[in-house]
Amino acid sequence: MSTTATLPTITLGADGPLVGVQGLGCMGISEFYGETDPAESRATLDHALELGVTLFDTADIYGSGHNEEFLSGFVRANRDELVIATKFAIVRKADDPSYRGIDNSPAYIRAAIDASLRRLGIDTVDLYYVHRRDTSVPIEDTIGTLAELVAAGKVRALGLSEVTGEELRAAHAVHPIAAVQSEWSLFSRDVERTAVPAAAELGVAFVPYSPLGRGFLTGSFRSADELGDNDFRAFQPRFTGDNAEHNAELLAPLAAIAQAHGITRAQAALAWVHARARVHSLPVVPIPGTRKRTRLAENVAAARVRLTDAELATLEPIAGKVAGDRYADMSFTSAGRE
Repeated sequence: MSTTATLPTITLGADGPLVGVQGLGCMGISEFYGETDPAESRATLDHALELGVTLFDTADIYGSGHNEEFLSGFVRANRDELVIATKFAIVRKADDPSYRGIDNSPAYIRAAIDASLRRLGIDTVDLYYVHRRDTSVPIEDTIGTLAELVAAGKVRALGLSEVTGEELRAAHAVHPIAAVQSEWSLFSRDVERTAVPAAAELGVAFVPYSPLGRGFLTGSFRSADELGDNDFRAFQPRFTGDNAEHNAELLAPLAAIAQAHGITRAQAALAWVHARARVHSLPVVPIPGTRKRTRLAENVAAARVRLTDAELATLEPIAGKVAGDRYADMSFTSAGRE
């Protein structure tokens, strides 16, 4: 398949892969956000490549391996035209859907990469992330093991997710880190305390996940009461009860800016994330997730929207007013260790 690039490109880190400035988060294809349509999801993947999206993001825990398996045919059919990123570290149990553990041990890492390569049907992962930090394992040991995978040709570039600035510096001293992936949006800015400054200093790219606040910033829902039982957003503090009502009211300035530009709230919210690149002087490649071609095209178009300094100033106070944490358990996040 040939691509008709409509997105500018940027390099992840000093020597990482070249990607479109907006990627696609693929998690929702397999679980967490309610029912999905496999045929439409595959069509969305194909359309993303046509629009110049080249960074496709998955993880071994999404659907307990299903997401990597679903992407396999698409990745193999377009291997030279895309960058596939996957992750390891979060451990699940088949008999306890709510269980989440973290393992960064060398033996686990070696087993995890082989399993991901097998599910994806490829020989090398372009970007391999530590999905969450296991504080019982020195980060130098974790990165040292990953450096061995790079030397073996199983991984091309390394990434970290939800790390502090101090952890990023320690990791980068062992082996170059191409990208840090963490939640970063108009509603979630805790990464700006230490992780973003460290990434800018080291020349590491930032890959914001949930740049649309898991859909809340788009207006697709106003509270957890509108979500199904199989939607994990129903259990996140900022989308429940009084928090949700309060937070929905914070979006009035975003709606006004979107109207002024003749764009959607989603596009305005994504434009804010893209603006972080010039605000913080580092590469920023958000990965909004969607399973629909129409939403995909809408999101891609946002990469060319530029908000004015006055508009950015209007949106600046919002994050500080948000009620409720982004996870019920923040111990797995960088903010939980700062």
